[in-house]
Amino acid sequence: MSKTISDLRDVLFSTIEGLKDGSVDIDKARAINELSKTITDTAKAEIDYLRVLGGGESAFLDGTFGADNLPPGITARHVHRLK
Repeated sequence: MSKTISDLRDVLFSTIEGLKDGSVDIDKARAINELSKTITDTAKAEIDYLRVLGGGESAFLDGTFGADNLPPGITARHVHRLK
């Protein structure tokens, strides 16, 4: 199973909701925050690496919409690659 930036956002928003309703304690939320920062930093390093290579794609930053599951009203998508 691939993990993407969208998955990370889902976890972070779930954590926020958990803090609000009391199901997540502050220490656990802090740990999730620190791990999220580490994951984000590795994504930044990946982007820098792709810039040095002159382009490419990132599986972590891959969009959540593909050709088969576009949102209503959207008929196509254009993928921008770092060059």
